[in-house]
This record gives sequence, structure tokens and C-alpha cells, in this order.
Amino acid sequence: MNPRIVVSAVCVFDDAGRLLTVRKRGTDKFMHPGGKPEAGESAAEAAVRELREEVGIVLAADRLDLLGCWLADAANEAATQIEATVFTAPGVWSARPSAEIAEIRWLDLAGELPGDLAPLLTDHVLPALSAKPSAG
Repeated sequence: MNPRIVVSAVCVFDDAGRLLTVRKRGTDKFMHPGGKPEAGESAAEAAVRELREEVGIVLAADRLDLLGCWLADAANEAATQIEATVFTAPGVWSARPSAEIAEIRWLDLAGELPGDLAPLLTDHVLPALSAKPSAG
């Protein structure tokens, strides 16, 4: 069995309805902001902390909406799975890269998808967002 990493992540949209994706330093895949919970943190608390640290968005954990929980191949760690709890953040946002984020990119969900997206995003999150009545 492959090692498993528990993570929380957040789907954030801008005023044009585009989804925020980030690329961490030393990696080549884009994903949504997020990361591993610290001791004692809930999935939502970890998600808002990572959102603040990585892209400067400050939001209370109780404002997040659960999108889903999935197992997926880790984007940047070979032979590893992630167990991801993914939320959506209400409203529209702007973001700036900080912490370990090398680059941000806003993804037009109606356009052609780039080939450098993390498996969690392509296999689970994007299909779940497209099934939602208001995906952004």
C-alpha cells in the first residue's frame, strides 16, 4: 500500500469565475491552495491557515463549504496518495503568492485545461465543481 498524506484544500474564485491554482516551489504541477493539518487542527482550520499562508486570503473556517473528500495520487510525491478534504470559499478573491508558492494561475473552467494540473484537481475537484449549480 502506498503512503498516504492527509491534506485540506480550498477552491477560490476571482470576479471572472476563474479558479485559483498554485504551484509550489520546486514542483511542476498546479493545484489549489492547501496543505497538511497541524496537530489539533480540523480540516477546515488547516484549509484557512494554508490559504492565508500561501496566498494571503483571510477567511474564517466556518465560512467554508465542504465540496468533498477524496483519495488521489499525490502530484509531487511519487507512489504516494493524498487523502484530501476540499472546500469552496464564498465570494470573490484576489491572491498573491507567498510562503512556498512559486506561482499562481487563475484557471478558466470553461476553457481548455492545461496539462500541468494535479490529479486531485483533474480527477475529482473539477468534476465536482462542474456538477455544482453555482461553481464560482
